[in-house]
Amino acid sequence: MTREPASSSPTRAPRRALGAALLSGAAGAAIVLIAAGQTWGEGEASQSGFGAGELPVTASGSAVSDLPSALALVGLASLVAVFAVRRTGRMIVASVLALSGAGAIGAALVGASDTRALERAAADALGLTEAAVTSVSHTGWPWLSALGGLLLLIAGLLALSYGRQWPAMSGRYERGERGERGERRGRRTAVDPDRPEDIWKALDRGEDPTT
Repeated sequence: MTREPASSSPTRAPRRALGAALLSGAAGAAIVLIAAGQTWGEGEASQSGFGAGELPVTASGSAVSDLPSALALVGLASLVAVFAVRRTGRMIVASVLALSGAGAIGAALVGASDTRALERAAADALGLTEAAVTSVSHTGWPWLSALGGLLLLIAGLLALSYGRQWPAMSGRYERGERGERGERRGRRTAVDPDRPEDIWKALDRGEDPTT
C-alpha cells in the first residue's frame, strides 16, 4: 500500500477550511434572516374596565430586534469580501465577519426573553400607550437565530486562521484587465498627420501621434 506524502495534509487543510467557511457563513446568515421573520414571543394583552378581556398578541424576531438580521447581512457581505481583498485587508474583513456572528448571537440571546415587543404589540392592539401582557411564552426561534450567529462566527474564525492561504478573486480580474490594456496598446491605429481629428483621437487614447 502506498501512503500519501505528509505534505499533502497541510495543503488540504486550507481548502477544507475554505469550503467549511463558505458553507457555514452562508447557512448562518440564511438561518438568522429566516428566524427574524418568525414568531419569537406570544402572550395575551389584558384590558380592564369596560370591555375587559384578553387579546392574543405575537412578536416576530424583527419586531424584537433588527440587530440580528442586520449583522447577518454584514456577515454575508464580509464573507464575499474576504475573497476580494488580500493580506491585512483580508484579516480585517475576516474580523468583521467573526464579530458580526458574535453580535448576532448576543442579540438573539437577549431577545429570547424580551417582552417589550409584546407590550408594544399589545398597546397597538388595544389602542393604548401602554398595555399589560400576560401568559407570555417564547418560541425556539431566538435560539435558532443564535445558532446562525454561531455559524457566522465559525466562518470568521476559519477566515482568520486560514484566510491568508486562500485564493483571491481580484488577482484574476487584475491580470485580465492588464492583458486587455496590453492588447489595446498593441493595436495602435495609424494616425494621418494631415487629419486633426486623427491626432485628437490618438491623444485621447494616450498615444503619441508623432510616432
